[in-house]
Amino acid sequence: MIQGKVEICGVNTSKLPLLKNSEKEELFRKIGNGDEAARKEYINGNLRLVLSVIKRFHSSNENVDDLFQIGCIGLIKAIDNFDSSLNVKFSTYAVPMIIGEIRRYLRDSNSIRVSRSLKDTAYKAIYAKENLIRKNAQEPTINEIAEEIGIPKEDIVYALDAIQSPMSLYEPIYTDGGDTLYVMDQISDKKNKEEIWVEHISLSEAMKKLSKREYEIITLRFFEGKTQMEVAEKIGISQAQVSRLEKNALKVMRNYLTA
Repeated sequence: MIQGKVEICGVNTSKLPLLKNSEKEELFRKIGNGDEAARKEYINGNLRLVLSVIKRFHSSNENVDDLFQIGCIGLIKAIDNFDSSLNVKFSTYAVPMIIGEIRRYLRDSNSIRVSRSLKDTAYKAIYAKENLIRKNAQEPTINEIAEEIGIPKEDIVYALDAIQSPMSLYEPIYTDGGDTLYVMDQISDKKNKEEIWVEHISLSEAMKKLSKREYEIITLRFFEGKTQMEVAEKIGISQAQVSRLEKNALKVMRNYLTA
């Protein structure tokens, strides 16, 4: 599928740049300061990673340009959510996200054949949404997305709906050292089993056993109904760190209450 093909989505893959570790660190420092040029350079410097991932799907009959484009969406999500302070290589974090993005796309494509024009509209809308979220720190409206890419909102809604498919709440999104983030960890749910559990016990003493940060996370997650991503943005740490602290806090509370 990919062998012999040099140009993908207008990109000459034989001339893709390769960043040194020192360059990656410096670019991430600039990205953290809101440098858009550094972000674009980091994306371009990691396109080889996308290329290596889509080679795993050589048995697929899907258009390689489509796979590369979808892989780039996963790469951008990884860049925007990666915490460079963690002792984890960027590729370790990014590869599962790129693979997950491609697998969801393949599942969508196998369920129903969507026209190329609809896919292109949907991809543009997804890119625009990600950029607007990063720029404004909030979910954009469909009107804002339409204005950003110059496509009628009705067409955007139709295109996005065409590529949607059901997803398990237990589908893994990212795994690092045995600690897996699932879809359900990113969903705000005031009626989940953890909240039902805490509603029927005395919390005051149990929560006193938590650290200040754990206490804040439990409050935001289960009393204010925020997602792990929202909590991470509010207190200034990564979503992976929020997940670890949340799970540890719940374990501490359970152990205290069942002792």
